[in-house]
Amino acid sequence: MSWRRPLLPALALVPLLAACSAPSEQASSAKPGKSAPGFPYTVDNCGVKTTYQAPPKRVVTMNQHVTEVMLALGLEKSLVGTAYLDDTVLPAYKKAYDTVPVLAKEYPSKEALLAANPDFVYGGYASAFDAKDGRGRDDLKKSGIATRLNTEYCPSGSTSIDDLYREVREIGRTFGVPDRAETWTRAARATVTATEKRLRGTPPVSVFVYDSGDKTAFTAGGKGIGNELITRAGGRNVFADLDKAFGDATWEQVVDRRPEIIVIYDYGSTTVEQKKKRLLDDPALKDVPAIKNRRFAVMPLSDTVLGVRVPAAVDKLAAQLHPAR
Repeated sequence: MSWRRPLLPALALVPLLAACSAPSEQASSAKPGKSAPGFPYTVDNCGVKTTYQAPPKRVVTMNQHVTEVMLALGLEKSLVGTAYLDDTVLPAYKKAYDTVPVLAKEYPSKEALLAANPDFVYGGYASAFDAKDGRGRDDLKKSGIATRLNTEYCPSGSTSIDDLYREVREIGRTFGVPDRAETWTRAARATVTATEKRLRGTPPVSVFVYDSGDKTAFTAGGKGIGNELITRAGGRNVFADLDKAFGDATWEQVVDRRPEIIVIYDYGSTTVEQKKKRLLDDPALKDVPAIKNRRFAVMPLSDTVLGVRVPAAVDKLAAQLHPAR
């Protein structure tokens, strides 16, 4: 997963157009006194306050889910670069995505990033702004570049579906297209509500997320949108008490918590079948109900992080957790 490996989350909502640090003030995106209609706009993102006099014009996105937020709002013409896919871009966005220069397979160097001459960098995971690699938010600010970090990785409480709506609305407002953001949000709410109605009265099933890991299990904790996704899909995350979006659990804990279903996150070079085999072949797990009954669900990683896939992903996961519904 890209947020923790800087060196190395189907049905999609219809696209609208054919398609943390200490508090500080970042530079605005236009000359003072020459505000665009609807501006200036000030937003506080993960403790970094930025005032925009006009929409950013030269944007680099780092991590797939924030790239898809931009594409869902029809903002591909604002993109001068992108980087770091976890899996395949949604078919609805592929044509637009193919028009954007790819700066690096993973994270670009500071030199490659600056060569794109961005005025705004949008990161999906905290690792996008790794200060050790010269991409810290303060470092970019000194170069006159505004930044935004996906709010799932702000140092605050648990992430909810409302945080997704806020993310999309703030991006829409930043780029002067609040109407597109509201249209997307209405459709997203309708998708989530329809799934909720279908599951009404259905008892939740216990779920263990297997992202990766051998000596320990890297899993979804209680603070990320993945936990909310499980809950809204009619599940109960057995590691909801893990106080982070992702983290390690011992296999002894997995055995003790007896999940009924294992959700495998699909991404990277290790296939779903290889992950299943690792779990099924482990004698320590043989009495875990999900293993005994061979009950697995599969989700692309980009479905399970704070991005525009989440509403449809809730429905997709619910169909796997409760096939009779």
